[in-house]
Amino acid sequence: MTAAARRLGALELVDLVLDDGSFSRWDAAPLAVPVDDDYAAELAAARERTGLDEAVVTGEGRINGRRVAVMATEFAFLAGSIGVAAAERLVQAVERATAEGLPLLAAPVSGGTRMQEGTVAFLQMVKISAAIAAHKSAGLPYLVYLRHPTTGGVLASWGSLGHVTVAEPGALVGFLGPRVYEALYGEPFPPGVQVAENLFARGLVDAVLPPQEVAAVLDRALTVLLSPREGLPEVPELPLEDLPDVPAWESVTRSRRQDRPGVRRLLRYAASDVVPLNGTGEGEADPGLLIALARFGGAPCVVLGQDRRGQTSESPLGPAALREARRGMRLARELRLPLVTVIDTPGAALSKEAEEGGLAGEIARSLAELVTLDAPTISLLLGQGTGGGALALVPADRVVAAQHAWLSPLPPEGASAIVHRDVEHAAEMADKQGVRSLDLLRTGIVDRVVAEHPDAADEPEDFCRRVGQVLQHDLVRLLEADPRQRYADRLARYRRLGVH
Repeated sequence: MTAAARRLGALELVDLVLDDGSFSRWDAAPLAVPVDDDYAAELAAARERTGLDEAVVTGEGRINGRRVAVMATEFAFLAGSIGVAAAERLVQAVERATAEGLPLLAAPVSGGTRMQEGTVAFLQMVKISAAIAAHKSAGLPYLVYLRHPTTGGVLASWGSLGHVTVAEPGALVGFLGPRVYEALYGEPFPPGVQVAENLFARGLVDAVLPPQEVAAVLDRALTVLLSPREGLPEVPELPLEDLPDVPAWESVTRSRRQDRPGVRRLLRYAASDVVPLNGTGEGEADPGLLIALARFGGAPCVVLGQDRRGQTSESPLGPAALREARRGMRLARELRLPLVTVIDTPGAALSKEAEEGGLAGEIARSLAELVTLDAPTISLLLGQGTGGGALALVPADRVVAAQHAWLSPLPPEGASAIVHRDVEHAAEMADKQGVRSLDLLRTGIVDRVVAEHPDAADEPEDFCRRVGQVLQHDLVRLLEADPRQRYADRLARYRRLGVH
């Protein structure tokens, strides 16, 4: 059934998503606004038809016993359009959620600004956006479910500000309503553009889910976002294993095995409550980078992982991947969550498109933002670590490496080509450049090396669980640390690197 064939009303959706019988309305009588006779008649008809006094329903309820604030629009009430009274109700709900420290769930469905109220209604989007910005500045989650249809000023304000954004299958979601476009330009809007599935493909929404699956995703997301940052169970010190002195080139070749576990298997075996996110939220997605919310043990975090499955010779890691990464950094900062980066790349794209897409600038911005991020950070060298694409995710409070992971400005073959004008000296260059995990540990680039027995590809589940234990340990310890001292130590770490 398409979204248009069975559109749930605001109260129906709220009852479906929240725990049974938990919803309590916050709505007072709507603000009185000047109306002419025709508009008054439209309002009266909408109230009679829907049983609601405005296009917005707000209140609180519970998801799996967890208290949340909710605001949803009703399309049957003047196409869910937002005028002064509806906007005031929205803002009051946002402000109350912020004051009471509640996560906020928004479910817009709307034709946009209420035309009967003109420019004053149009400007209401400013105060709604300001209220949501204040809510997010308080470190509180804001989650959005875009329903069919969501257009105009609603999408261009509170519909596009979510930390996590999910859309209804087949939903029309776009800035310009197709009817308006056709009236203005005399031809239909190109089909398939303003559809939820296309938005997902373009990295504009995180998932496309039917209403009956929304509660489960919200529950997982809130489990991570609302996990305690203090008072976590004590984590014992982890024993250090004796590591064999494996030649650098052997580690390089082992890291390139097709069956080596990557970030996806790490999350499957070692994390819980994983909520995959998608794209930059600004019209780009790169399959070479994975963003997710997750927990290692009880410790919550944002995960940014270079996905070995998504990087191919035809589609290497590009500038969009680093723009996705910076979205993850913003989420960590806004939600006050630790950030875990996972490095596993044969190198960023070397192409006309990458140059024109600003790859060098994205590496620079990622480095600057990550090293100064106001959040606990862990970097995990999981496999190959080639060039600027790898470096962009390295700076962190703690750096962990798999035994056969490595980090180098170029692949050893590239370094050999520069120094020796051939690739035959790649093994020699890998050894001389100190790229392997034991060398990185000795130079202070890495803090801990996780052993492989003898190769992660031969014991993927056990290896990933060992990595997960290290991540849990370091996340808890970083959350316990004084934030100012932690930040100062991070800057000092990189300031003194290589200085004897």
